[in-house]
Amino acid sequence: MSRIGRTPIPIAQGVDVQILEDRVKVKGPKGALEQYFDSNYVTVEKDDNNIYVKTKREGKAAKAMHGLYRSLIFNAVEGVSKGFSKVLQIEGVGYKAALSGKKLTLTVGFSHDITYNVPEGVTVEVDKKGVEIVVSGIDKQLVGLVASQIRAFKPPEPYKGKGIRYKDEYVRRKMGKAATK
Repeated sequence: MSRIGRTPIPIAQGVDVQILEDRVKVKGPKGALEQYFDSNYVTVEKDDNNIYVKTKREGKAAKAMHGLYRSLIFNAVEGVSKGFSKVLQIEGVGYKAALSGKKLTLTVGFSHDITYNVPEGVTVEVDKKGVEIVVSGIDKQLVGLVASQIRAFKPPEPYKGKGIRYKDEYVRRKMGKAATK
């Protein structure tokens, strides 16, 4: 049995959980999510305060699926109650971001500006200076995907540190040509 999988999922206040044959519907103050699971590997049960994911089979694949589905359901419950967010920082002279409606415009050292269409279910906020981007939403996977797509436009380079990085990300710096002499 998976160590992660056997941990009960606490249901937060104001969150409604409905368990169907192959999916769990979670509704909370921030929105609603639906998480599918493979009923060949696990069963999902709930009592008043907790959700329990139980395995049906033995073996390595069953343990992996047990922990996976428990984590996905936990993220759905936490997402509709608290939400998730990722903070990106832009470093570099003249590098900035601007938001107009659902379009994020990045000026990051190319000959043209980059326009990114923000998908539904995610909100993007840019600070007044245009150097900090906050990506937030209820779906953890979608928030992480959007943040990684924005970062991929100009990842931080190791010589001057210019680019888009996560707020708590450490970029290892290199010395460059001057250090070789």
